[in-house]
Order: sequence, then C-alpha cells, then structure tokens
Amino acid sequence: MSREHNLQRILRGGIVAVVRFDDPEPLLAVMEALCAGGVEVAEVTFTVPNALEVIRAAQRQLGSRMLLGAGTVLDPETARAALLAGAEFLVAPTLNIDVIRLCRRYDKVVIPGALTPTEVLRAWEAGADIVKVFPADVVGPAFFRALRGPLPQVRLMPTGGVDVATAGLFLKAGAACLGIGGQLVDPQLVAAGDWAGITHLAQQYVEIVRQHRMS
Repeated sequence: MSREHNLQRILRGGIVAVVRFDDPEPLLAVMEALCAGGVEVAEVTFTVPNALEVIRAAQRQLGSRMLLGAGTVLDPETARAALLAGAEFLVAPTLNIDVIRLCRRYDKVVIPGALTPTEVLRAWEAGADIVKVFPADVVGPAFFRALRGPLPQVRLMPTGGVDVATAGLFLKAGAACLGIGGQLVDPQLVAAGDWAGITHLAQQYVEIVRQHRMS
C-alpha cells in the first residue's frame, strides 16, 4: 500500500504497539493477541534478536490484518534492510535526516524521534509523517499542549510513559496517535503466555482512543 494509505491507517487506529523484548519466540502470538484486541499497527524494534526474520515471519502470518513496522531504526542501512524485510513504516528514538529521505524515496511512512521544539520542527520539515516525542514521560501531556500552540501542523506521537492513566491525557493535549510499549505488550503477560491478557489491554487502549474521539 502507499505511504498515505498506511499513514491514515496509523492515524485512524491511534495506537502503535511497540514490541520489544529479548525472546523473539512469542512475537507472533503477541501480534495475534494485539489484533484480537483491535490494535492493528505494531513496530518490531531492532533490539529484538533476529528482528528482520521476525518481521518477515509476521508479514507471512498476519498479512494485511496488521500493519507492521520496524523500530529503533538509527541509520539508513538499517532502514533499507527493514524495508526489504517487509516493514511498512519505520520508527526511531532519534532524528536521522538520511532515514527520512530514504523512506520518502520508497514511499514509506517514517516516524523519527525528537524532544525539543527545534528537533520536532527539523524532523517535520525534513519530511516526517509523524514525530515521535521520546521520552514522553519526561515532559508529560502539558508539553504537547504547549508545543501544539506554535506548531499545530505537526503530528505528534508520545512514546514512553503512555499507559491507561495517561493515554487520554496525551490525546486531549493534541497527540495524533500513541506509541505504547511495555504498558500494552506487558512483559509479565508475555512471559506467562497470557495472550488473553494482552488482548484485554489492547481493548482498553482502543476504548480510550474511541472515547476521546467521541468527546
């Protein structure tokens, strides 16, 4: 699908699940559990062992049911490898202009990381589709509200510190979507193989997004 189609899918769902843990074995089961709970966008971070093979396997098993991306993409070499493995979007905790350029060249969604207003604007001007504000728990929802004043055109995604208590606050403060890691893909639930628990958490976050959009 095109970059614009996938971007709208991310914005419509409002949640990007961040899948990051040491054992790649349960990743496909995690993805299935997220899908069952209504979360249909997820990034596999490059801190996961054999991340490229995980992305390939997930694409084969899940197909169009889930929009899969790669996270912790720090350089254009890693970015290209991720796209060749089937990633439909790329996310980073930092800003690398060459990664943005590569994604624009291949018509893929790119979500670089930034924290200061200068970094946020630089990422946006370079062609970011969404700017990931990380770590969001350091600045909180008030930062998003303040940033939206001078930069209302920039789509922002908080990551780090987004949980069931803060998700709605970030959305009310102007976040375009939410990046949610361990508070959604709970390591204890994963270790226990509690896929129903993951599905239940996904449903909770989907409901928070739905309630915000109805308000």
